[in-house]
Amino acid sequence: MIAVEVGAGSDVGRVRSLNEDAYHLGERIFLVADGMGGHAAGDVASRLTVDTLAERAPQPSTLEELRGAITVANTAVLEHAATHPESTGLGTTLAGLLRIGGAAEHWAAFNVGDSRVYQFLDGELRQLTVDHSEVEELIALGQLTREEAATHPSRHIITRAIGESPMPEVDAVVFPAGRGARFLICTDGLSGEVGDEEIAAILAAGLTAQETVDLLIRRALELGGRDNVTAIVLDEPSLGPVSEADGTTNPRASMRGAS
Repeated sequence: MIAVEVGAGSDVGRVRSLNEDAYHLGERIFLVADGMGGHAAGDVASRLTVDTLAERAPQPSTLEELRGAITVANTAVLEHAATHPESTGLGTTLAGLLRIGGAAEHWAAFNVGDSRVYQFLDGELRQLTVDHSEVEELIALGQLTREEAATHPSRHIITRAIGESPMPEVDAVVFPAGRGARFLICTDGLSGEVGDEEIAAILAAGLTAQETVDLLIRRALELGGRDNVTAIVLDEPSLGPVSEADGTTNPRASMRGAS
């Protein structure tokens, strides 16, 4: 497998008393999850989801195996709610990167909800995932600009989550590894506070992966820290020219959910 450098961190923020985020760093899979529900045990949902996927790693090496693992995690969250009535309504977002093996290694960036995966390559920041949120759907319909979405009262309402029945669609995009990219996986406690321009500047600053995570989290706290903040930064080496053959799957079906 291609060697990577990884940094990670999480902070409760300046407003919340409980950190409902969770993350995992594995050999094949890197995850963040943002639990929902507060008293309904959002921290349980995020931890159950991350732990379930971590236990199944490194087995998930294809998109179908990944979806199977996420299905198991979704069932675990639903079963917890069924046996703990006080937790009814718990759920979590999920975003991450998966190594896909084969003759040439690829990455799959995937998400359910509004946690994100970014790619920083050749000086350009690209959001690889699409938020599953009410405001994102309004933007797609041309009824809302991105500037308006930043302060819209429904900006925290998501349309897919782990812990829903039926199982939510998992969106994923597949692309070649080894291009020398830097990746950021984060919860909306980061992306909701730090704008894309500043995120790009921090990713470009020449810091190590861990130093970059620490700075991103510090900036989110300085700009308000109104939510839990979790980030993973992953650096891959450049292996020279690689195949540009990409496969994508990005279904736009929506599910009910709220954050």
